[in-house]
Amino acid sequence: MSDPDFIDALRERYLALSPHMAECGMQVGALSADAAVLILPWREDWLGDSESGRINPGVITVLVDSAAGLAVLARVGQREPIATLDLRMDYLRPAFRGAAVHCRTSCFRLTQSIAFVRATVWQHDEEQPIASAQLVFMRSNAPRPGQAGAP
Repeated sequence: MSDPDFIDALRERYLALSPHMAECGMQVGALSADAAVLILPWREDWLGDSESGRINPGVITVLVDSAAGLAVLARVGQREPIATLDLRMDYLRPAFRGAAVHCRTSCFRLTQSIAFVRATVWQHDEEQPIASAQLVFMRSNAPRPGQAGAP
């Protein structure tokens, strides 16, 4: 599992690793080797439908993918290249204008080459989610068959 120094450094530097995350204004709400929470503050340009006040689901997907990557790195305990292989989003209800969107992620299984993550997204109450997701990441530093250290 991760050491506290790595978790602290990850908390401070993760959002700067991607100009896209920084531009979105995401904030780390909580971080441990067991879970990560990212917060997407409300912005008018997140609207997908200005008449109904519904937030565009694309920005919610970006939040989920970013939070899941953070959870994987926290669980791994070191910096390594990762890539999203699969992202399944289940939208349960719309997100509406005026409130931040929160995403809690947990890397629930980690192998030498793959990481599996679950996510929950909400606005006002975590017990009333607006979406849930499951993601799979590739770990690029994993030893390949025939390499030293490979099983």
